Amino acid sequence: MSFNADLRQLLKPYYWINIILSISYIVCKRTSVICNFLFENSDCELDSRETEILFFLIIVVMLRTRKAGSVTMVNYLSSSFVYTKIANLILWLYADIRYGLPYAAILILCALLLPEPTYMGPEHVVYFRGPQSLDEELKHHKTTTWIVCLYAAWHPACVTFAPVFAELSASYHLDNLKFGKLDVGRYSDAAEIYRIQDGPTSRQLPTLLLFSEGKEKMRRPQADHTGKLQKFLFSKDNIKAALDLDGLYQTCKEKLAAAKNAKKTE
Repeated sequence: MSFNADLRQLLKPYYWINIILSISYIVCKRTSVICNFLFENSDCELDSRETEILFFLIIVVMLRTRKAGSVTMVNYLSSSFVYTKIANLILWLYADIRYGLPYAAILILCALLLPEPTYMGPEHVVYFRGPQSLDEELKHHKTTTWIVCLYAAWHPACVTFAPVFAELSASYHLDNLKFGKLDVGRYSDAAEIYRIQDGPTSRQLPTLLLFSEGKEKMRRPQADHTGKLQKFLFSKDNIKAALDLDGLYQTCKEKLAAAKNAKKTE
């Protein structure tokens, strides 16, 4: 996504309202007119406890956005909103519970009425309803290569990765090279079958599986020889390199052409 596209995305109400909520306390505390109105007998400076909360927030945001694989300005903002709003809620409650409770009510209303915008571009993704449907597809169409994303709809890293996976599916889809998704948050038995931790602290969400001839050939992220999970950044370039998507696409395209020629000669 280009810088101009990021800016256009930020014009959507979800983003600028969440930005306002994320900086509300600092702006109110550091703007003398607002500060003198809200906080009587205050010097309009952040005290040591407030500074500690903000520093802790910065560290958490940096760590969590890196784990989520955020690579654009919009991705960083989307991944950090939940932490910045929680920090602001703590700050408002710390300052005065009369301000903290209305702020909490506003957060709940925004969550209900203003969901994060979803990717609306082209995609060629099959959504499997449970591991059985995926298993049946792999058994009955062994000539098809599948790239399957195991995800949870509520997980921030999966939300961030969704448009990347959709764009890849639109670019590389063939009749014998298909893209699918399986919600392990909804179908918990799938998490057990494919050995995926589906908890809120899981480092295995999302997980990409490459199936060829009905069998799993590769996954990302993967464990090393000691069983430790290797870190994987879910950017478009990383996925193309890890799965050799260009080579895979060319191979599948050649097989498809050969199959069509064979039918013509029959």
